[in-house]
Amino acid sequence: MRFLTPFTQIFEGISIAIEALRANKARALLTIMGVALGVFVVVAMSSVVQGINASFRKDLEAAGPSSFYVYRRPISNFNSCDGTVETCPERRNPAITLEEVAAIEHLPTIRAVTAHVGTGAQFKYKDKQLNAGMEVYTPNWTEVDGGDIYPGRNFTYAENAAAARVVLVNDKLAETLFGQSDPIDKEIMINGVQFTVIGFYHYTASPMGTPTSAGGGDSPKAIVPFETARRHLNLWMRGNNLIVKPLSNVTVSDAIDDVTASLRAHRSLRARAPNNFDIVTQDRLWAIYNKLFGTFFVVGLALSSVGLLVGGVGVVAIMMISVTERTREIGVRKALGATRFTILWQFLVEAVTLTGIGAAVGLALGILTAIGVRTAWPSIPATTSWGTVLASLGISAVTGVVFGMLPAVRAAKMDPVVALRYE
Repeated sequence: MRFLTPFTQIFEGISIAIEALRANKARALLTIMGVALGVFVVVAMSSVVQGINASFRKDLEAAGPSSFYVYRRPISNFNSCDGTVETCPERRNPAITLEEVAAIEHLPTIRAVTAHVGTGAQFKYKDKQLNAGMEVYTPNWTEVDGGDIYPGRNFTYAENAAAARVVLVNDKLAETLFGQSDPIDKEIMINGVQFTVIGFYHYTASPMGTPTSAGGGDSPKAIVPFETARRHLNLWMRGNNLIVKPLSNVTVSDAIDDVTASLRAHRSLRARAPNNFDIVTQDRLWAIYNKLFGTFFVVGLALSSVGLLVGGVGVVAIMMISVTERTREIGVRKALGATRFTILWQFLVEAVTLTGIGAAVGLALGILTAIGVRTAWPSIPATTSWGTVLASLGISAVTGVVFGMLPAVRAAKMDPVVALRYE
């Protein structure tokens, strides 16, 4: 029955740890809180970041797996510019024109090209008004968007060509302006110009927004025809960017080569002249996004390590006290034949139990936070993966072993004669 001994020692260590918790509530609470805080930060941040990742990936895939984007200037340089032409020479880049859009549309490798400008506007209906995002699209925008329109409809090519003053509103904008009433065919003012609502748009975008959007998540937003905004709303045409969708049998690289050649030819760029536009693939956008959120995650891990350090110090303190209070018990156990490893194992099990309880508390709080986030913000489907659960429990166990080793070694090295004489 020797194989039962390790299990017996584990259960014995757990029961002793629980008794230590009861006897030293304040110190035990400090230990549990420290470990719980560290695990909570890791679990909560991992769950939220995983939810944002899934949402952002869905936004990218809505345009189609092979779609890519054309910008007037490199999107990765925005933060490194101070706004002057000297530090940001790409500010001189010409705007993407509708003639260039038409030329790209006629390429044999391209299925669709959607021109887009993301901006903001003031919306007013009767006595209600607010400032919200406004998406300006050409009529084929539904080919690169994952949302649904009901009730109502999208604007037509004829309405776009005639600059008809029609608009689609999303759930949040409709709720703010119209409450529970049907928004279809109602007249609203956009920057002082009257528009008719023709569609109710439903889509919960990621908090980061789509790669070209005027805002993220389920923030209030409207969609208007491109020509309408250009003629009636003083649209900033230099903000025009494109979403390009190749044919299904065409590779992304071939489509990008054709679009690049078309734009360079239209702009009369010499062979050695650099591009005065930027083409961004979904993989590149994903890399930029991961770089941004990777920084936040590193900061979160740093914060969680502080919590684990506090918990670890608490483990050392409470285990040292436990070793001192049980000196005679250790002497008796050694006198009865307990080995150094047996004593070391017992106290390590006790330390890991303490940190394990803290990890369980932090894990529960982290899961509740993830549930709360995805309930309050449907655009962030925060979920706690099994990998995160196992990692948090593993971290707590390592914390218990590392910080519990010093007291355990001290207990294991005690002279049984000296321990028995201890009062």
